[in-house]
Amino acid sequence: MIVKLLGAQDIASGTFVLLMIATLAAAVLLLAGTAWVSRRWKLSVALAGVVMLISAAHYMMATDVWLSTGQMTMIHRYIGWFLTLPLQVVLVYFFVRAYAAVPVGVFWRLLVAAVLLVLSRFMGETQLMHPTLGFLISLAMWLYILGEVYFGKLSERTVRYGSEAAQQGYFWLRLIMTIGWAVYPLCFFIGAFTGPVEVRYLLTTYNLADLVNQIAFGLTILTVGMKETSASNH
Repeated sequence: MIVKLLGAQDIASGTFVLLMIATLAAAVLLLAGTAWVSRRWKLSVALAGVVMLISAAHYMMATDVWLSTGQMTMIHRYIGWFLTLPLQVVLVYFFVRAYAAVPVGVFWRLLVAAVLLVLSRFMGETQLMHPTLGFLISLAMWLYILGEVYFGKLSERTVRYGSEAAQQGYFWLRLIMTIGWAVYPLCFFIGAFTGPVEVRYLLTTYNLADLVNQIAFGLTILTVGMKETSASNH
């Protein structure tokens, strides 16, 4: 790990260090949390912990690269997203499966859409396909995923079978995927179509967004699992 004395105005470097520590702490908390929830919630909480562990490893690598070079290539930025975003999308499926049966086809549709979302965005940003086409495909995949979580079987099963805690948790997960994840296509659009943008500003935005999009996402699942476990024990 590169050691660098950060200046008070070096916000980008500060956010890398902040997320490195925060994601590692969240990973430890979530993996430990598998012992605090009932059996039906263990898979969701454990998977959320794996997502945070991957994110922590990514931020350790990214922090080292940024502090040593002051640069961040596209491949470094997308390594984490290629793994964490599809896992988070299917995590919503397993979240609902904790209290209701959901067709396995929903899992595969969500997984394929999430992979295509990240892949098309990466190809658009790296000029492997036309940026406009990459943006439109990634936007379409994101909207498809939102359609599944708002109007598909996941929402239907939650309304019909979910407890109050499960419905509240699902609401917050869906809100993060709607508002929090909007940062990604917005920054893609700004970087690709509005002229040069300083990388440190985009990276700072991405990093701070992950406090909600990844950490709060995982902790929401742990909170619901603990509430459900407590309710069942009483």
